[in-house]
Amino acid sequence: MQMRTNAFKQALAQRSTQIGLFLGLANAYSAEVLAGCGFDWLLIDGEHGPNDLRTILAQLQALAPYAERVAVRTPDHDSARIKQLLDVGVQTLLVPMVESAGQAQQLVRAMRYPPEGIRGVGTAMARAAHWNGVADYFAQANDQMCLLVQVESAQALTQIEAIAAVPGVDGIFIGPSDLAASMGHLGNPGHTDVKAAVADGLARVAAAGKAAGVFSADPQTATQYQSLGACFLLVGVDTLLLRNAACQLAARFSGQDNATDGAAY
Repeated sequence: MQMRTNAFKQALAQRSTQIGLFLGLANAYSAEVLAGCGFDWLLIDGEHGPNDLRTILAQLQALAPYAERVAVRTPDHDSARIKQLLDVGVQTLLVPMVESAGQAQQLVRAMRYPPEGIRGVGTAMARAAHWNGVADYFAQANDQMCLLVQVESAQALTQIEAIAAVPGVDGIFIGPSDLAASMGHLGNPGHTDVKAAVADGLARVAAAGKAAGVFSADPQTATQYQSLGACFLLVGVDTLLLRNAACQLAARFSGQDNATDGAAY
């Protein structure tokens, strides 16, 4: 069996625009419903969504036949958890709350086998290696790993160039909601100051030679960020899509104004 090529990593290296969706429902069936809808990539969220290793595995299996590239957001920087995610077949990780080059370096090491890193060896139990069925897995695995780090505080923004300079960091994703909170605008990622900070961050990531990413569920804002250099974007959340559609349908028949929200996360 051949090693699976990380097409998402290749697309980022070419700065090919990748439009994606958060998967927070923690369910393989709903994930498969969204496969084939036309997104370039889907992000299984383990930070805020109620996902664990088993629900992530089930979604990876459900999405495997489809063309969408799949990434997973970790809840933290734990190297043991990262090892488990890689072993079940995740090749692209989005890691939250990266504040420094030192943290980025540790994450790179967690995703690589020695001597470049500290990833533990257990391929006889690893879906990623097809249980020792992938020829030369060890020789190829490191090159197929894709690390995206989230910069999402005012302090982290000051470290963008240092983080981008870390070998093995494939992209930097700016999180507007946490950035807004750190800037004193909790719940308002659309604040003028926050949007200006995001725009500046995206430009600096691109200038540093790394792929820049961002989230916005507002189409106009997402398009603006794309024009400023963002090449991998998340433009929606499955939970909000479901709730908003349900609220609109209920309101149509009840005459009530059920609030919907697609801009905040």
